[in-house]
Amino acid sequence: MRLPIFRRWNNALLVTLLLVVAPAQNAARADDSNTAVEDALKLAASRQAPVIVDFYAPWCYSCYFMAKHVKTGPEWTALEKKAVIVELDADSPAGARWMQQWTVRGLPSYIVLDASGQELGRIPLERTRAQFYPEIAAIIARGSDLDQRKRQVKDDGKASLIAARSVLQAYAARADVDGANDWLNTLPAAARKAVDQDADAALWQSRLALRKASVAKDAAACAAAAPAVLAGDLGCDRAYELDRAMQCTASLPAGEQQKLYAAQQPVMNALLAKRVFIATPSCADARSLITTTADLAATLGDTKREAAVLEQAIADAERRLGGAKKLDLKRDRNLADNLRLYLDLAKRYEALDALFPKLIAAYPDDYVYAFRYGRNLIERGEPEKALPWLAQAAPKAYGLNRLTVAQYRADALIKLGRRDEAKVVVAEALKANGPFFPEQVAKLKAAVA
Repeated sequence: MRLPIFRRWNNALLVTLLLVVAPAQNAARADDSNTAVEDALKLAASRQAPVIVDFYAPWCYSCYFMAKHVKTGPEWTALEKKAVIVELDADSPAGARWMQQWTVRGLPSYIVLDASGQELGRIPLERTRAQFYPEIAAIIARGSDLDQRKRQVKDDGKASLIAARSVLQAYAARADVDGANDWLNTLPAAARKAVDQDADAALWQSRLALRKASVAKDAAACAAAAPAVLAGDLGCDRAYELDRAMQCTASLPAGEQQKLYAAQQPVMNALLAKRVFIATPSCADARSLITTTADLAATLGDTKREAAVLEQAIADAERRLGGAKKLDLKRDRNLADNLRLYLDLAKRYEALDALFPKLIAAYPDDYVYAFRYGRNLIERGEPEKALPWLAQAAPKAYGLNRLTVAQYRADALIKLGRRDEAKVVVAEALKANGPFFPEQVAKLKAAVA
């Protein structure tokens, strides 16, 4: 299996606030972004409206998907009128306490609060338009927080079971495995038996068990939990659960991994054929399905299938962007970024070297592609070629990503025997950064110590 790919998840991320451009009568206004959520709640209280907190980042490919395909049109306009919407930029320091307070694990994430600040529910990761609006409307309409739903689980009746499924799903969305287990242990015997015997509720419990084992990096526990999870009706989420299981069990002997995952190959191939490589993909995160299918083939030793999946993905992305000879990278940033990743995974470096300058030109307002090209060149053993691109990214970087860019610039300079210059780069980044992100600051200082 190849090394884990950074997709959406980063437990160390800290976030800040950037107010969304919403209709004037409904936008939360604040000179100090630290107070934006509080200001949004005040506005929501005056209007008796919900608040939707939208977590995103400038490097988040799933956020590109949501911006292009979901947060548009009359449905989004109607939602802006119904709710107060606040965006949180995951790379800036001012929102650190919000990320910590709400335990946001993946991007994008949407947290719905009532006017008093109680969480009504959340949507982790991207959704299609057909999924997102009904899901968020149901959360708003429900109008009850998690504690209220937990109190509805009393016995083995239908209403109790429906509430229990909702509670388990909420705990899974929050990645709060211990909270779910503590709650399950408080249930009356009849209610607990009904929850354990219900297929949907049991699947949520299995997914929570796999998540806990994965966080603990317990390969044996992951191997024990994975079959029940992968036997369930996971839909597009299968990529996430399969990837989690494979990463956790990567240390097991190849034979054990074959037994665990061989049956998943036809299932993943079918998902690609029916839901990804079609005119209108029905899974929002086609990228994770593609990369996980390629990872699965690698895990099973099927290098031909791994290569074929990536080549099919490259051709599909190029076609959707106007054709290999006339790529329109501005048409869809999510697709453009997917193409970059597929070329990298396929080790198509000549094509990647041609694509990166075009991506930088297509999206010149942020640091992302200049940085990614520099990082990619370092990883390919070309630090000297990387330096100009990293220097181009540095002035546009801020907060956490400022430190990350400086880390790679320092690394490239040190590899070239230019440690004194590396120290200057680090000192400038630390001065501009201020007292934020102490863990990353310590790593940066250590790099040039």
